Amino acid sequence: MDTFSIDINCDVGEGVGNEADIFPYISSCNIACGGHAGDKETMLKITSLAKQHTIKVGSHPSYPDKANFGREVMDISNRDLIQSIKQQLSDFDEVLEQQGIHLHHIKAHGALYNKTAKDEDVAKIYLEAINDYKERAILYVPFGSVIAEQAVARGFKVWFEAFADRNYNSDLSLVSRKQENALIEEPEGVLKHILPIIKKSEVLTVDGRLLKIQADTLCIHGDTVSALKILTYLSKQLPQKQVRIQK
Repeated sequence: MDTFSIDINCDVGEGVGNEADIFPYISSCNIACGGHAGDKETMLKITSLAKQHTIKVGSHPSYPDKANFGREVMDISNRDLIQSIKQQLSDFDEVLEQQGIHLHHIKAHGALYNKTAKDEDVAKIYLEAINDYKERAILYVPFGSVIAEQAVARGFKVWFEAFADRNYNSDLSLVSRKQENALIEEPEGVLKHILPIIKKSEVLTVDGRLLKIQADTLCIHGDTVSALKILTYLSKQLPQKQVRIQK
């Protein structure tokens, strides 16, 4: 019987404070670096915890918009956005150097993540901002997205990301958080959702279609209320389904 492996990541350092609980069950993390949440103190704390749990560490840059938690598209000049992303990553680099930790990946947050997935201009701006990391970090990007295509064309290494706790529309976009069916909060529902992604490279959309998708890593949002419940359930159930979590 075939055995499958998958990376599981969480967005952390965002003020929820559950990192010590969830880190035993994941294999990589995306740490807020000051754009939508976080500061040097939180970055130091979370990277130290990640190091203890031998978790792959990534930066989680965002629109510089703590008021909206980075979940709204900002009216910001290209220059200011590039400068902000570079500053966020520079601040995070300082913390990693202090901790003696290797940067594994970069994953955009919230509205910036969604915008780069569809908007070629914003994708190019984002890649320009992180160009210095091309040789040293993997980009977590959605399958079939504009940012994935642009990143590969520019020589970036990418991992395709899918969302374990979010439902998909028929264009492979995520169902808006404004909709009641955006989140998958029950552990059994999450398992049912991700097994076809892992084993068959396909996802069931909210309108009942099976679409092609690839995933090297699956995200469970750290601020999902049932995140710990989901992760502990998956840690027990996935091995029984011949799926290994990459550490």
